[in-house]
Amino acid sequence: MAEAVAELFGQMMARNEVRDADLISIFLTCTPDLVSGFPAAAVRTLGYHDVPLMCAQEMNVSGALARVVRVMAHVDSELARAEVHHVYLRGAEALRSDLIEPKQGESAP
Repeated sequence: MAEAVAELFGQMMARNEVRDADLISIFLTCTPDLVSGFPAAAVRTLGYHDVPLMCAQEMNVSGALARVVRVMAHVDSELARAEVHHVYLRGAEALRSDLIEPKQGESAP
């Protein structure tokens, strides 16, 4: 889980040009099938020791996508909501196809 969380969090920070000092707090959730560790602990290992972190487990809903970690970062930013780049990786794109940016050469859904 730590590798996937690091990848997701790193892409969120990079795509939105967020600096460490911009982070206010981070809320992470994971689906009930993920039991190998706490997503927040993975973020801590990246060096975010002074940022409040919280984890929660997603509801166990029949038919829901499995093996999903979600991150909601509260950030001090000048970006308008429409300018925020939402990041979905490893099949999680199915959760919010309306927020996925088309890859180069593709059209939006």
